[in-house]
Amino acid sequence: MIQVSGLHKSYNQTPVLQDIQFSVSKGEFFGIIGPNGSGKSTLCKLISGVVGMDQGEIRLDGKLLTRYSRKELARMLAVLEQEALPPVGFLVREVLEMGRFPYQNWLGEEALDPTPLIDEIIHMLNLSELEQRSLDHLSGGEKQRVALGKALVQKPMVLLLDEPTTYLDIGYQIQLMDIVRSWQKTTQVTVVAVLHDLNLASLYCDRILMLHKGRQVSVGSPEEILRSSLIEDVYGTRPIVLEHPVHHLPQIMLQAGG
Repeated sequence: MIQVSGLHKSYNQTPVLQDIQFSVSKGEFFGIIGPNGSGKSTLCKLISGVVGMDQGEIRLDGKLLTRYSRKELARMLAVLEQEALPPVGFLVREVLEMGRFPYQNWLGEEALDPTPLIDEIIHMLNLSELEQRSLDHLSGGEKQRVALGKALVQKPMVLLLDEPTTYLDIGYQIQLMDIVRSWQKTTQVTVVAVLHDLNLASLYCDRILMLHKGRQVSVGSPEEILRSSLIEDVYGTRPIVLEHPVHHLPQIMLQAGG
């Protein structure tokens, strides 16, 4: 679904990403991790087409990313960011309706009525009691559910998550990630998630790309990437890595310094 090869990006002559290459299969949940400043969010912006690369190429469904028009790309790909919605006076349902923009003509009309799809996603995200409420009267977790709903209403082939759980408490983090994974399993959408939390990456991602100082360290399963020695090399601290008692996936326990 996504092929990235020979990717380079610099800002003001300072390299941010160098020689990045990987592929993501259709229906895969693919994670991107790394310390602050490693280039994670920049890579997400390159994949979404928001910024251009200096060298290399990105293919989406076999076609060069640069060959898609903005509207074509919006039908293929949706993005959920840390702070995805501004605190403006739109109602929740109006925000979800905005997700259909890529499919509308210049009159704002669609060939098929999107109401059943919007209703389905409102129900799935437990937004029924909020749909006539203004965004500026929602909590952070509620806003993030609305932002996810807007992305899902686009019916993308690829869903990009750029650290979407950073400002959420642990309950909302799990709720959001569970919803995304359930939607992914049901629709076979491809998910690429930039994640700060290594334990979440382990629980939800099929494979993980680790970045460090703009370079690709490794790509592999959670068991292959979340090793104590590799984490120490990249993050500068040596954690204890244990197997999750239920999911049998690696989980990180930090050690305080002496």
